[in-house]
Amino acid sequence: MSSPLKIHILGCHSATPKAKVFPTAQVVEVRGQLVLIDCGEGTQVRLRQQGIKFNQIKHILISHLHGDHFYGLIGFLSTLSLLNRQTPIQVFAPKGAEDIIRLQLKHSKSYLSYPLEFVALESEHSEEIIDNSKFKVQTIPLDHRVYTNGFLITEKPSDRKLNIEKVEQFPIDKAYYKKIVKGNDIVLDNGQIIPNADLTFPPEPVKSYAFCSDTAFKPDIVPIIKKATALYHESTFLEINEDLCVKTKHSTAKQAGIIAAKAEVGHLILGHYSARYKNLNAFKTEAETVFDPVSLAESGKTFVF
Repeated sequence: MSSPLKIHILGCHSATPKAKVFPTAQVVEVRGQLVLIDCGEGTQVRLRQQGIKFNQIKHILISHLHGDHFYGLIGFLSTLSLLNRQTPIQVFAPKGAEDIIRLQLKHSKSYLSYPLEFVALESEHSEEIIDNSKFKVQTIPLDHRVYTNGFLITEKPSDRKLNIEKVEQFPIDKAYYKKIVKGNDIVLDNGQIIPNADLTFPPEPVKSYAFCSDTAFKPDIVPIIKKATALYHESTFLEINEDLCVKTKHSTAKQAGIIAAKAEVGHLILGHYSARYKNLNAFKTEAETVFDPVSLAESGKTFVF
């Protein structure tokens, strides 16, 4: 059985942090690997509180360079060095992020114990930025006040499942089992070909996670995130304040629901709430007028798919 897709919400509110309200940061656990998405202030503390091991994070994805999504990065990278990290880490971030971090390291006379690789993002079109044996990541171009991307993380297909009852009906050595679950047909000593479909069950469906924060309403992202297992979409405002979306380049809960419905995703997670609202359940209620199921992101909450 493949490992579940997990989304650990470290922070999910907009603008300034408060005692129990934290800016954007998430850890996505995919095929046993950890990916950090955004790194607002307080990310290190939230990682500690949720028991997520710093050194297991190999990739960092930064959506844009606004402070509530980025200002925790230098502290996190510095702490990794204090922990004597040796393995490399990759940071995928808008062009300019590396200049900021390198300057901070230079003037604080900080020296990292591990190789730090930056990959500058500047394309206005969706592009694949990670492709390994476990998962792939592509950008989702968004519409915000500065250059911004969302990210689509998609599992690589798992092996097929061995139908042991069928396999044992044929003189097949166990040494071939690995070849079978990889999808290969088997040729018996007498020349008979046994189709793989006769020996295995289909693999579990591939899971994917789309992260979209921050952005104005942007329906043209729908083809990129089509049928995603889960979608995190910002919902800074409620429909009553939709006029504020034009100036700030943010979305309402209802607009997030419309995107989820058009993309036929499996689950919608709302976040990036404006501090002007005290009752967050209103976001869920509003989005549910156009899409279901809907969940509210909360600092410290983990979603499992």
